[in-house]
Amino acid sequence: MPRVLITDGLSAAGQKLLSETPGIELVVKSGLKPEEVREELKNADAIIVRSATKLTAALLDGQTRLKAIVRAGVGVDNIDLAAATKQGIIVSNTPAGNTTSTAEHTIALLMGLVRQIGPASQTMREGKWDRKSFNGTQLAGKTIGVVGLGRIGLAVARRCRGLEMNVLGYDPFLSPEKAAEQGVELFRDIDAMLPKCDVITVHTPMTEETKGIINATRLAAMKKGVRIINAARGGIVDETALADAIESGHVAGAALDVFTSEPPKDWRLPKLPQVLATPHLAASTDEAQEQVAVEAAEILQAFFTRNEVRHAVNMAAISAKEVEGLKPYLDLGYRLGLFLAQLTRGAAVNSATITYQGDAAGRPTKLITNAFTAGLLQHALEEVNIINAELMARDRGISITETKSNISADFASMISVSIGTTEGERQAAGTIFGNEFLRLVRLDEYQMDAYLDGLMLVYRHKDVPGLIGAIGTAFGKHQVNISRMALGRAKNQPGGDAIAILNLDNEPSEAALKEVSGHPDVTGVQLVTLPPAGAPLPWLGL
Repeated sequence: MPRVLITDGLSAAGQKLLSETPGIELVVKSGLKPEEVREELKNADAIIVRSATKLTAALLDGQTRLKAIVRAGVGVDNIDLAAATKQGIIVSNTPAGNTTSTAEHTIALLMGLVRQIGPASQTMREGKWDRKSFNGTQLAGKTIGVVGLGRIGLAVARRCRGLEMNVLGYDPFLSPEKAAEQGVELFRDIDAMLPKCDVITVHTPMTEETKGIINATRLAAMKKGVRIINAARGGIVDETALADAIESGHVAGAALDVFTSEPPKDWRLPKLPQVLATPHLAASTDEAQEQVAVEAAEILQAFFTRNEVRHAVNMAAISAKEVEGLKPYLDLGYRLGLFLAQLTRGAAVNSATITYQGDAAGRPTKLITNAFTAGLLQHALEEVNIINAELMARDRGISITETKSNISADFASMISVSIGTTEGERQAAGTIFGNEFLRLVRLDEYQMDAYLDGLMLVYRHKDVPGLIGAIGTAFGKHQVNISRMALGRAKNQPGGDAIAILNLDNEPSEAALKEVSGHPDVTGVQLVTLPPAGAPLPWLGL
């Protein structure tokens, strides 16, 4: 009989669901020390934790009975995903449980900010009756810009429509059809949307691309009197720039539930009179706590009674031998996704077709396809991984399809990808040499042999004498070292259109890129950043 251990406080509703499920034994033991948790896990098939229990690599090592970990909440920082995956343990979270509470808190912040409810309430506590100092702003008819249209962003958008606001939204992956269904005017260019808005609310994950996405430059480009709301992640809004903009009078105010450091190390921003601040309370409702508990219980109920895997944040359980044999193919698929995502940045992706040829066709292609999709969505979605990538793509209106052929005319094994975007179709193909070297062997109509790692400069050009030397000279002048070069010509015809990929040892400056792109025979330059060769695969937990 499967034994489920709960070590942190969990709502009674979640415990009841598990205790009443035939064939599951529930054990609740809270306040355990790490060594006590380790001992209890030896006799557990699954564990539900919140944030107090830390499931470290040392604690998980050797836990041969444990099959599943469920985090009753979204973040899994207290669980060592790599260690869990290596042990064959599936890790899941409960992403849907706090959506409504977070969306409602965002609306509460919005209304409290524009009607100055916080400072007005404080004067009442002080025994003052001041009706003149707190003139507010009506929301009906105003325009709100929602940065990030995931679950919570769309929930906020729906509520803003109910307030009779005009709703604009920025999201690089949501399809126009999905946006239209929600009554949202969709923007692919955030800088085109921001100046149109009276209020900006952010609901993106925290990634390298979204860190500081609301910065000094973008704040300056907004309307005078704009208001900013952040109930997503600290750091998405540049806190110093926001404080400066509020003090200058350009930004009328801000409502913040999250901060770069929690509690804040610098209290300048939350102490400004134009700021309404709460201590990360968006998911702190009785209903959200109960919903994540029930969702956690339902995940394990489905796992043990129907062999279903829900909301997994690591890879599917396969043997160590299978993982080792599949790793180069997963890495190749992931890198092709990352490569094309950066190459088509600014265009909306609506479809992808992955074709497996030769040896690749005989592998577990579903996992490789998900690895590709994870790479394609990596910079846009914080929670994307090999398990949920295809579902998340489908939810954003992106269709993912596979085709297979046991025969490959050019290589023993090849993965070819074609993606459809709002700006046309792009294609790429890759192969594996010796289970170690990953190569890009085709880009659109050009055949080549380029290493798929590190800094890659992709430039289109006219196939004329002297160009390669000019590029090398330009980069040499700017102290940029070229480690490898690959060339491709359309139908191998001299004198026509061509493409080149340079692997660089260091990132070129703006001046270097400007000089290269300004060459009269260069028709396009793009810089792509991939992991170094042999880098760990954190999206797999390996």
